Amino acid sequence: MPCKHERITDVLDQKNYVEELNRHLSCTVGDLQTKIDGLEKTNSKLQEELSAATDRICSLQEEQQQLREQNELIRERSEKSVEITKQDTKVELETYKQTRQGLDEMYSDVWKQLKEEKKVRLELEKELELQIGMKTEMEIAMKLLEKDTHEKQDTLVALRQQLEEVKAINLQMFHKAQNAESSLQQKNEAITSFEGKTNQVMSSMKQMEERLQHSERARQGAEERSHKLQQELGGRIGALQLQLSQLHEQCSSLEKELKSEKEQRQALQRELQHEKDTSSLLRTELQQVEGLQKELQELQDEKAELQKICEEQEQALQEMGLHLSQSKLKMEDIKEVNQALKGHAWLKDDEATHCRQCEKEFSISRRKHHCRNCGHIFCNTCSSNELALPSYPKPVRVCDSCHTLLLQRCSSTAS
Repeated sequence: MPCKHERITDVLDQKNYVEELNRHLSCTVGDLQTKIDGLEKTNSKLQEELSAATDRICSLQEEQQQLREQNELIRERSEKSVEITKQDTKVELETYKQTRQGLDEMYSDVWKQLKEEKKVRLELEKELELQIGMKTEMEIAMKLLEKDTHEKQDTLVALRQQLEEVKAINLQMFHKAQNAESSLQQKNEAITSFEGKTNQVMSSMKQMEERLQHSERARQGAEERSHKLQQELGGRIGALQLQLSQLHEQCSSLEKELKSEKEQRQALQRELQHEKDTSSLLRTELQQVEGLQKELQELQDEKAELQKICEEQEQALQEMGLHLSQSKLKMEDIKEVNQALKGHAWLKDDEATHCRQCEKEFSISRRKHHCRNCGHIFCNTCSSNELALPSYPKPVRVCDSCHTLLLQRCSSTAS
């Protein structure tokens, strides 16, 4: 009997242990199933994201190829346009330098001619002034001589006085006309000869009149020459002014061309800057594509790891299922032995909704606990005691009634 009782207790203990294992395994199986469902969902999401990322990478690669081709075409066009503009600018600069040198030489020549003509004009003006002075002096002398002749015709007595006056006038004229032409010297000689020859006054007057006419003709010729020179100078000055205006127009046109070339150069520089910006944007997009590829690789690695984890968990679940099936078979064997050996039954969790002792309803806060001696279900307060049973080497949970009974048995056996 004691051997049978020990076997029964061992069987009960194994039964309780297997039930706890079964409960724990069922919980772990549920958790693993939820984890597998979550992993399958994440796997499907990752596959969708992977397909979208691959499509996006393909489209980005196509756009990158198109942008590269466009960039190469734009670069070739810009390089060709830059080379053409450089050649044109070089040719235009050379022509501008040559024309500028020719214009500078022409301007220097024209300036020299202007200076020479100004000098000639000043000299002619000085000669005209001298001739005008000489003319005025000759007119004064003629007036005086006319007065003298009238006075001589009227009164021969006053000839000497008039001759003296004429001498004084002639002396003054001689002092004034030292730098004059030979005509004045002849006049002075005629006047001095007139002092000694009073009888030849009329002939000398005629000579003086002829000389006056000659001087007037010379004056008129000088005036005509000066007028011609003025006209020639005016024509030359006008031509030079026209040439200067043409040169100024050429300079303004060249400056406008230079401005237009500068604007074209600035526009080309702007286009180059725009192309540089586009190339930098393409580089950033390439970097983003590389980052996406890296992320894709990381996602693929994570997917492989998750697949490995899923396989491992599936293997663990298969092993757990085998263990569960084995434990269920053992539990059925133990239940049959327990029913045969002992009338006490190990109640299932679903069969009890209230505590056997206090009859309080079970909930999340008030959990179910089996008594290891009688097998009934109690709450925590009604099964808080622990005792060492024959089937369990360590103290286990026991209800209050079993605790009191076992203590009475121990005391009675001890007595």
